[in-house]
Amino acid sequence: MNGSTRRRATVTAVGHFVPDKILSNADLEKMVDTSDEWIRTRTGISERRILEKGGTSDMAACAAEQTLKNRGITAADLDLIVCATVTPDMFFPATACLIQEKIGASRAWGFDLSAACSGFPFALMTAAQFVENGTHDRVLVVGADKMSAITDYKNRNNCILFGDAAAAVLLEPIEDRSYGILDSILRCDGSGGRYLNMLGGGSLNPATRETVDKGMHYIYQDGKNVFKVAVIKMADVSAEIMEKNGLTGKDVDWLVPHQANLRIIDATAERMGLDKTKVMINIDRYGNTTAATIPLCLSEWWLQGKLRKGHTIVLSSFGAGYTWGAVLMKWSVPDRVQP
Repeated sequence: MNGSTRRRATVTAVGHFVPDKILSNADLEKMVDTSDEWIRTRTGISERRILEKGGTSDMAACAAEQTLKNRGITAADLDLIVCATVTPDMFFPATACLIQEKIGASRAWGFDLSAACSGFPFALMTAAQFVENGTHDRVLVVGADKMSAITDYKNRNNCILFGDAAAAVLLEPIEDRSYGILDSILRCDGSGGRYLNMLGGGSLNPATRETVDKGMHYIYQDGKNVFKVAVIKMADVSAEIMEKNGLTGKDVDWLVPHQANLRIIDATAERMGLDKTKVMINIDRYGNTTAATIPLCLSEWWLQGKLRKGHTIVLSSFGAGYTWGAVLMKWSVPDRVQP
C-alpha cells in the first residue's frame, strides 16, 4: 500500500488488572532501612501491588479479557497478540502464547517484545504496522510485568520502586484519519545497558549457584546515572514529537508518561509546556510496573471518564536498553457511560 491508501490504526478498547495485595511504604519500613517520607519525596510512590500467586501471563490474561469485554467481542475475534514484558513466565513459550491459550484466542498468533519500561510504546507501534498494512484487523497489545519476581527486597534502593500489574489495548483500523496513532519517535542506545539490567539467567550468565549467590537474577540499577539520562531523554523526545507535529502545550489534552519517578514526569511535563492537571499520574498507588504503566493509566482514566474521545495524547517512556520514545495519538474510544 502507498501512503495515501495505508490504513490507520487506532485504540478501540482498554482494560487492566492489578493484584489485591498492597505493599505500602510502611510495610517496607519493616523490611529495609527506609521511610515513607524518604520514598515519597524521591519517587512519589506511596504503595504498590504484589502478585502473590501466578505469573505475568495470569495478570495479562485478566487485562486482556477486560479489554475484550469493554469492546464487546470475544477472544476468537483476535488476529494477533503482542505482549511487552521483561518478566515472562518462562523463556519459552512466549507469554503471548500463554495468554492466547488462557483467553481462548484460537485464531491469533503472538509474540513477546522486550524493551523494558519502553515496552508498551514499542509494542504498540510494532502491532500498529500489522493493522496499517491491511493484514490484521484486531491486534491485542499487552503490557505486563511481575516486577516483584526480580526485585531484591533487601536492596533499599530498588525494592521501593517496583510493583506488579498488567494492562492492554485493542488496535483496529479506523476510516477517519484524524483519529488513531498519528506519529511516533522511538529510540535506543545500547551503551546504557551497563547501568540498568539483570545480568543473570540468559545465555551469557545461565543460572548457577554462583549467579544466584551474587544476586545476578535481580534488577541492577545505577540510579544516579539512569535518572540523569532519563530526565533528559524522556522530556526531549516528548517535546520533539510535539514540535514535529506543530503542537504546543495547549493542543495536548494528556501526557501519559511512564511511571518511574515523579520528578522525571514533572520535568517532562514542564518541557512540553503542560500544566500538571494534564498529566496522568498513578505512580503513588502502583509504583513502577514497567511495561504496564502507560496502558494502566489509559485504562484508569478512561474508566473514570476523564479520557474522552477526541483527546490528543502523548505517550512517553524511558527504560533499560536504554530505550525511550513518544507516541502521538488522537483518542477514538467511545466515552465510557458512567454507572
